[in-house]
Amino acid sequence: MHKNEPTATRKTPAENFTGDVYLTPVFGGDDTSDLTCGLVRFTPGARTHWHTHANGQLLVCTDGVGLVGTRDGDTVVLRAGESVWIAPDEEHFHGGTAETMMCHYAILDGSGPKDATTWLDPVTDEDYTAAHASAGVSRP
Repeated sequence: MHKNEPTATRKTPAENFTGDVYLTPVFGGDDTSDLTCGLVRFTPGARTHWHTHANGQLLVCTDGVGLVGTRDGDTVVLRAGESVWIAPDEEHFHGGTAETMMCHYAILDGSGPKDATTWLDPVTDEDYTAAHASAGVSRP
């Protein structure tokens, strides 16, 4: 057993996110595991850019209401206590709704390719608005 000390929260890089998003690393792997986990906090309207994960990703919502959308237009609402699995190499985004914050744990298996996350283009305002409509969430 190994207790991990708290790490500092940092603002995520603008080249991969729209709006104000904050990451608190929880676990970054060690000699026995390639698992990584971070607590991510999205302010209203904030979201990731489109991206993929070589081994998939598990999101576990801890607070608020958010959206998880795929490039094909499928969108789900994610609320506190709910989780969503994104399959390996599926293009997707996640973030708060236009009116609510959302916090989630992002959990990845970092084994395999060194860079398990591939960042793509920004989610446009049009895509973001369409995701709200697809999920049945109002957008101002």
